[in-house]
Amino acid sequence: MTAPIVPRRVLVTGASGGIGAVTTAHLASHGIAVTALDRHGVLPAEADRHVRADATDPAAVGAALEDADAVVHLAAIPHPTLGPPWEVFSTNVTATFAVLSEAGARGIRRAVIASSVNASGVPFNPRRVLPAYYPIDEDLPVDLGDPYSLSKSVDESSARTAHRMWGIDVVAFRFPLVKDHETLVAAAAHAARDPGATVREGWSYLDVRDAARAVHAALVAPIEGAHVVGLAAPDTLLPGPTEELLARWAPGVPIRSPLPGRAAAVDTSRAELLLGFRPEHTLETDPSPAEVA
Repeated sequence: MTAPIVPRRVLVTGASGGIGAVTTAHLASHGIAVTALDRHGVLPAEADRHVRADATDPAAVGAALEDADAVVHLAAIPHPTLGPPWEVFSTNVTATFAVLSEAGARGIRRAVIASSVNASGVPFNPRRVLPAYYPIDEDLPVDLGDPYSLSKSVDESSARTAHRMWGIDVVAFRFPLVKDHETLVAAAAHAARDPGATVREGWSYLDVRDAARAVHAALVAPIEGAHVVGLAAPDTLLPGPTEELLARWAPGVPIRSPLPGRAAAVDTSRAELLLGFRPEHTLETDPSPAEVA
């Protein structure tokens, strides 16, 4: 491991998105200058530099990296249905490689990129395959069947390639459903009505505030190499015991380690061991607005 780093300026791509805007505000609140890049949306006021550009454009990315010593790449088409298959795949992989290659060539030492729980190919798989086991971890066997999941799998390979080519250290986060608390409450209600719809990602979720904290932890952690790191809140979207729910909705799938109570069906031990990160927010510990009122 290397010594912890303290970035002075970070380029955040996809800064107008849900994770991007909250991450920008979080980093700025910790004294880190942020250059915010996005091709559309409202760029966050907390960033002291705004760049209206496409992350697939290497020249624009290179210019936006001026004075930066780290990059957080969150720009992507985030669902396989949000464009033609070729567009979803090519946009995502081109943007990721453009960001990593421009950062690596400039000697930037740290990058954090958004992968996805879908990098395994299981949740969006048209054949509706179940995970090979629970809890889901970063070594889950891959079964790719859609352009978005394929792009996230390639992004993880790009991270490993960038480290070998330029020595840039990269953390690729496998984000689950990441939303603000109010939206997660609604998602939990929807999941309870149809648990089978999201069993393939283990009913996982993450509060967007914890996503921003995880990004910050990955920027400063004393690590080397390219690492894929799974994230999730410590519980699930559903109110029942996790093992009972899996027995009902994923019968026959091995449970390789105990999941007591409402324990998450995603193994997040790598995030804790590598980055010292634990989520702070859950649906149980954070009351809904109605409960506060």
